[in-house]
Amino acid sequence: MTEFWLISAPGEKTCQQTWDKMMAATTRTNNLSTNHKFSIPDLKVGTLDVLVGLSDELAKLDSFVEGVVKKVAQYMADVLEDSRDKVQENLLANGVDLVTYITRFQWDMAKYPIKQSLKNISEIISKQVTQIDNDLKTRASAYNNLKGNLQNLERKNAGSLLTRSLADIVKKEDFVLDSEYLITLLAVVPNLLFEDHDSGLFSVTLFRKAIDDFKHKARENKFTVRDFQYNEEEMKADKEEMTRLSTDKKKQFGPLVRWLKVNFSEAFIAWIHIKALRVFVESVLRYGLPVNFQAMLLQPNKKTMKKLREVLNELYKHLDSSAAAIIDSAMDIPGLNLSQQEYYPYVYYKIDCNLLEFKV
Repeated sequence: MTEFWLISAPGEKTCQQTWDKMMAATTRTNNLSTNHKFSIPDLKVGTLDVLVGLSDELAKLDSFVEGVVKKVAQYMADVLEDSRDKVQENLLANGVDLVTYITRFQWDMAKYPIKQSLKNISEIISKQVTQIDNDLKTRASAYNNLKGNLQNLERKNAGSLLTRSLADIVKKEDFVLDSEYLITLLAVVPNLLFEDHDSGLFSVTLFRKAIDDFKHKARENKFTVRDFQYNEEEMKADKEEMTRLSTDKKKQFGPLVRWLKVNFSEAFIAWIHIKALRVFVESVLRYGLPVNFQAMLLQPNKKTMKKLREVLNELYKHLDSSAAAIIDSAMDIPGLNLSQQEYYPYVYYKIDCNLLEFKV
């Protein structure tokens, strides 16, 4: 996946001129980035006080929603287990890959009506993504419990003869049952009844009164007597439980993957709308009214990121000379939520599409 820089600069005589200048500086001679216009509709500005407060709230919301997007993506990878190579094809936004969605971004008027105030829109997004987060916790907990119980049973039926369940190895005819005087014990020894890589299982029928003596001799010879009683009902119940858990897991798998796919899309779309809101709010706070700025999406070439920063700094340093002078350090500007992020003379937000802890 990839990284984008979402920036804005004030309109020159027209916003098209702002775009043309940026394109000339970053692509025509040096191919520093692949650029796209980023369309933000005419949102309701509101008062300066509301914008200043909203700037801080949107920064927190941005971080929260990004976290939910990553959690849903990571859980998708966990659920798909052996099909992790298929994870990326399930991480879509509005049915298209994430890069396509971002580069062709269009505001969703139905979900986030622009007649609403900026604060209301941010609250709609917050409620929506909080619900996704809560639902994810509930669904993940239920599926993880089921998966954990199944794995515990599977572990019981695997591993060394010293520890594994013997229910699927022994048969009724291997035992003397319901005898007052005789009993059958199972000893892990080097061969016979059933073999694994290290040892074998040996059935021994003896008088009950000789049990302690036999166990003592077995220990002396480094044989292990398993504590096992043949109980058909218990063995049947264990097998049925394993079948039930396996069936339940298969039943839940499909609907869970579909839910993750749908809600990843919803969360990711919400996240990019927050980025759009942040660009709008910060652009108005920095560049003033009337609203006149061009939002631009840059996909930097990895090898020339530093050069791209320098070119953008040169292009926009007139907007904020103090920021331009310390372009590589963070600043705390009263009224703007910039203390926890990089600050540049132009409005800047990073969109990092590397959402998973592993590379798929």
